[in-house]
Amino acid sequence: MTRENAWELLTEYTQSESLRKHALAVEGAMRGYARRLGEDEVFWGVVGLLHDFDYERWPDPKDHTEQSARILGERGCDVEMIDAIRSHAPWNWDRWPLDRPLRKALFAVDELSGFIVAVAYVRPGNLEGMKASSVKKKMKQKGFAAAVSRDDIRQGAELMGVSLEEHIEAVIGDLQLVAHDLGLS
Repeated sequence: MTRENAWELLTEYTQSESLRKHALAVEGAMRGYARRLGEDEVFWGVVGLLHDFDYERWPDPKDHTEQSARILGERGCDVEMIDAIRSHAPWNWDRWPLDRPLRKALFAVDELSGFIVAVAYVRPGNLEGMKASSVKKKMKQKGFAAAVSRDDIRQGAELMGVSLEEHIEAVIGDLQLVAHDLGLS
């Protein structure tokens, strides 16, 4: 699937501007990890862009990711893409474990991307000049972006084999590259 086709699919199923921006943020972070790991940036980016495209219509955990798997399968998408999208949901780990770099990266950047964007919204310079220390400080505030799992963020860094600080710095850098698309420039 091309990036253009992925964007069309995302916008067909996702009307919420905030969910679209989340998809763009995860795409940017996935592309960054693909670059650092010597993987296909476009493919990894498309996985990030589409990881939640079904969520607005099917938010129930038993449906979310299964509907995207069905739709992507009907469109002849790569099984690796479909299974990576399934794997970002913890309830699917018995069938699609986080045992491959693509799957690990998607899980690792999903919550963190959303959290970094939330931090950017409350900073005067948005993403500009943001440091891991700012993000870590906000992580300690339970009331800030309360729906974001701090444990998932920490587990993501472990999965990627880097320190939490390195992981946060890397994703901040990735999101700075797409700040305009996120409305954060």
